[in-house]
Amino acid sequence: MSLFYVSGQFKKYTISSLVFITGLFIMSIGVALSVKADLGVSPISCIPYIFSLKFPLTMGETTIIMNIILIVLQIVILRRKYRLFQLIQLPVVFLFGVFIDVSMNFLSFIHAVNYPVKIALCLLSCIIIAFGVFLEVKAKLTFLPGEGVALAFTEVFGVEFGKSKIGTDLSMVITGIISSYMLMGKVNGIREGTVAAALLVGYIVRFYAKKIKFIDALVNGSKPDQNAPDEKRITDHKLIITISREYGSGGRKIGRIVSEILRIPFYDKKLIAITSEESGFTKEYIDENEQKLAHSLLHSLYKQNYSYINDQTPPLDAIFLVQSKIIRDLGEKESCVIVGRCSNFVLKDISFNVFIHADYKFRVNEIMKRTYSDKEAAKHKIETMDRERENYCRYYTGKAWKDMENYHLVIDGSVINPEDAARLIIDGALEYFKSKQKTIVQ
Repeated sequence: MSLFYVSGQFKKYTISSLVFITGLFIMSIGVALSVKADLGVSPISCIPYIFSLKFPLTMGETTIIMNIILIVLQIVILRRKYRLFQLIQLPVVFLFGVFIDVSMNFLSFIHAVNYPVKIALCLLSCIIIAFGVFLEVKAKLTFLPGEGVALAFTEVFGVEFGKSKIGTDLSMVITGIISSYMLMGKVNGIREGTVAAALLVGYIVRFYAKKIKFIDALVNGSKPDQNAPDEKRITDHKLIITISREYGSGGRKIGRIVSEILRIPFYDKKLIAITSEESGFTKEYIDENEQKLAHSLLHSLYKQNYSYINDQTPPLDAIFLVQSKIIRDLGEKESCVIVGRCSNFVLKDISFNVFIHADYKFRVNEIMKRTYSDKEAAKHKIETMDRERENYCRYYTGKAWKDMENYHLVIDGSVINPEDAARLIIDGALEYFKSKQKTIVQ
């Protein structure tokens, strides 16, 4: 091992440590401000705050005690899987506790006299805590015990981290409410500010991650690539057709006929197997979750929990990213027909994009025949699938799924039979790519 390598690693860990410690101190200022706002503290801080009100202990001291309990809980959950390196959390929690007391003393002059001032302090505390979390995550040294417990549940029980983090935060709040009632006969430290911290901090961390890039270069010792090459463009002679469709409109059948006539590959369910191979998710999980988003706002709230850890992507986002890469790779390799999965946006400007819709009554009858269900069940399935596809499209592309400006051709599957629809698509695609070729030649 060369002296230069050792020196470089020492420099890297020194910088990471400084970034991490700075993040801890900034977080402590945010915690102190949330206390001063008197509108409730963050979920992770509510228990230490409540016990500091009842016992002759500072908030920093109760924070240390609670985090030590969380470290022990990690050991109990992980058992043999627990890595001794994670004990680095011990000096971290002691330092964090000291920083909180220092910040509390430093900000002792602040007194929120009215509700608008309290709101302002509460929001400022969220912004400051988020920046501290951002630095902590970017340092890539360790994580605070609260996130450690969530990660332990993920590792041992296979619970997605986003759900595990929500469960951990909720447990903190419930424990805080129970403790407050038992110790003081009323709820202290858990109010609208607690909700604001739970909802906003993760979002703000993600905002910092998008806008502040120099921290990565500082920690990793490299400059961001300003001259990264553009993604490869698909060559113009390929015939790439994407088909988006309302549930029960016959879009999948039409797409298959198009591929058979043109003798080019057809990708729909086949993408599930390819995605499974490249992502590590099971085929069943992908089939159950792809192209579905029950509620985009709820998914955003769920996703923001991942901002507390580094290099992990929410499962639905991971599936979308992997499938998008697969779709781009397929387009680079061959002519093909691709059904759904926002492929018209992934291959924008280099594919012929079709939307298939149909009369509602026609769709209900189609689903009844296909699934052997009654009318009400078919209606419910149609409404659910269409809503999930709309949310999925809007969340990942920012565009409305049924906005006809996103498509070159729109076909009513209840009026035109599948064979004629396929011929329309082929004729339209050939004309589209012929016109593009002429434009390129000119």
